[in-house]
Amino acid sequence: MEKGDCLEKTHILLVDGSNLLFQMFYGMPARITGRRGQPIQGTLGFVGALLKVIRRLAPTHIAVLFDGETKNPRGELDENYKANREDFSQMPEEETPFSQLPDIYAALDRLGICHRETEDCETDDWMAAYALGLGKQYSMTIMSQDSDFFQLITDKVSLLRYRGDRSVLCDPAYIREKLCIEPCQYVDYKCLTGDTADNIPGAEKVGPKTAAALMAQFGSLQALLDNPEKITKPSVQASVRKNADRLRLNEKLIRLEARHPVPFSLEEMAYTYQGETSTQILTQIGVR
Repeated sequence: MEKGDCLEKTHILLVDGSNLLFQMFYGMPARITGRRGQPIQGTLGFVGALLKVIRRLAPTHIAVLFDGETKNPRGELDENYKANREDFSQMPEEETPFSQLPDIYAALDRLGICHRETEDCETDDWMAAYALGLGKQYSMTIMSQDSDFFQLITDKVSLLRYRGDRSVLCDPAYIREKLCIEPCQYVDYKCLTGDTADNIPGAEKVGPKTAAALMAQFGSLQALLDNPEKITKPSVQASVRKNADRLRLNEKLIRLEARHPVPFSLEEMAYTYQGETSTQILTQIGVR
């Protein structure tokens, strides 16, 4: 087999593990219990969704990445960053999504899929390092509901937003049609609109349509901040001038770069699906 053939057949699947866990923990009936009487809705949904995606995409390499219980480095830039997230510290452990992580890790081990928790960064940073590195050579799919990954989309890197039969595979054409911008403009666009999910405020008077129009006119946030007098609508011009420092801070919070070493090499992520079902896996690890 020629080297070029290997490149063409390589397809990397990166799974935002924490994102998928939360989606399934809160999206599946909580009354589902396992062999020991413990809640297993998150585990059941996680493994089932992952195997459906594996069967659909037939990846040759997989890594599942989780956010560890570490201090978020972006919080040092803005103490309000993600401050709106639910606080699980006051909840009984068995009522939190994290209670089902041991079973999920056991299932991934049984499937032979490598996985790891972050220690000094966010999962987003690892995803970015892979996309900006291996994603330049190989076909790659990121599985997550997080729209921050829109900025990583290229002709080789796509984002799968899993919703069962209604799943959406986001590529450059999707971004152009949905947001009327190029994927490379997503960070600047989001700086202007803000991100409620991460508790990042944008500029007043600048909604999605206005932000897209500004990107079409100026091309980038920097060009916009360098030439605010060219903004035709007075209220928008005033808002951009007023929030210039905030917009520059937003760029630091939102932009993903390859600053952190990745946890697995391409060789370590090699994977071949053996036809297992979620029921078989959960039975083998003693959950069902």
